Amino acid sequence: MTLIAKDIHKSYRSGPKEVRAVDGVSLQIERAESIAIVGPSGAGKSTLLHIMGGLDKPTSGKIILDDVDIYRLSDRKRSGVRNGKIGFVFQFYHLLPEFTAIENVMLPGMMKGPGSRGKGQGTRDRAREILRAVGLENRINHRPGELSGGESQRVAIARALVNEPEILLCDEPTGNLDSKTSASIYDLLFNLKSGRKMSLVIVTHDEKISSMVQETVRLKDGKII
Repeated sequence: MTLIAKDIHKSYRSGPKEVRAVDGVSLQIERAESIAIVGPSGAGKSTLLHIMGGLDKPTSGKIILDDVDIYRLSDRKRSGVRNGKIGFVFQFYHLLPEFTAIENVMLPGMMKGPGSRGKGQGTRDRAREILRAVGLENRINHRPGELSGGESQRVAIARALVNEPEILLCDEPTGNLDSKTSASIYDLLFNLKSGRKMSLVIVTHDEKISSMVQETVRLKDGKII
């Protein structure tokens, strides 16, 4: 798996003013590589991550995943790439409150097409296995309102892994957590990355993450510095 961001630009209009959220960024991520994208608020970190993950179309530039420019695909095919090859972990957990932990984790697997590996009972078994791996075997039938912040983020991580992605994109994954819980979440992410041979990209304003990854990309005003 190789993901290449090639001369990415993303601009918005704010009244008469053009805001360049991402301004000519290029980078490459190889299989099992870990990268941190760091910088102050408003640097363009999250926008870049969303573009890399196929969530937000760039104004110009290319995102090439396994030799395919994903923004030349139809919306449906790009959604399929996201669901099958890319996992997302966000600062806010985005768990469905009416679903249990295991049901939340199962959702991406259930969204695969008919006949896909991982449907039905297979998805439940896979979700149970991953929840065990993130230390929540005894919480699988609890709903989000019954979980702590750290437990909720572990459920979100398990959900991101259920379809066995090749790359995990994390947007401020510990932004809502205390320092002790944050450390445990980062330990979990790097252990999973090593054990599953995934690429790991973490967007954060926390400079300490630089010592944990293979490469650090620093952004300011939408540009790599």
